[in-house]
Amino acid sequence: MQLPNQRGGFRQQQSQSGASPLAIVTKKHQLDTDTYTRLAMGRVWRKEWWYALIPFAIGLAPALIWHSWWWLASALILTLLYVLLRSAQITGATQMEQSKPLFEKLNYEFDNKQIVLRRNEREGMRLTWDMIGGVQREADGYLLTLKGPEELPAEITGWKRWAAKTFDTPIFLQVPDKIFKGANDQKLFEAMLRRKSLLPALPGQVA
Repeated sequence: MQLPNQRGGFRQQQSQSGASPLAIVTKKHQLDTDTYTRLAMGRVWRKEWWYALIPFAIGLAPALIWHSWWWLASALILTLLYVLLRSAQITGATQMEQSKPLFEKLNYEFDNKQIVLRRNEREGMRLTWDMIGGVQREADGYLLTLKGPEELPAEITGWKRWAAKTFDTPIFLQVPDKIFKGANDQKLFEAMLRRKSLLPALPGQVA
């Protein structure tokens, strides 16, 4: 299997066979593409909705000099094209060859050093905790978001570099409550997230 890097691609990563005796091992889980698309779309548009105002303003700007309803129509068309292209970038991530491992049926192993997404006893992809940028607690589970791009190739400069960082596609792991083998495992997992400052500390708890 392969490990997602910070640009959404993958590099080969070997994983030790067998889980650590202290690891929290979950049941198998598969993130389906529809769920990923829905969650990724929500994240992107909650953060980037105002970017859609830029093509709208550009298309409408000539109306300040030449008054015509056609400029309003062109502004709406430009905005719609931007929304469609950005949305297509997100949905396209589910079709890329290098992103297929994200949507396989895997079980997770969590310990204090790493996260292993295991396909079988011999194959898995390993993530270190410093690759996790944040955790969101949802009604039925957790979303672990991988950090965005930190380094880009030197040949990518100017507006292309800005666009590559600004319009990155989110990569995350979905960890539903139902995949834990018991309530105690889930409590240990949540305590682990709090120790790593990925979830807020409980009242009265020392971080």
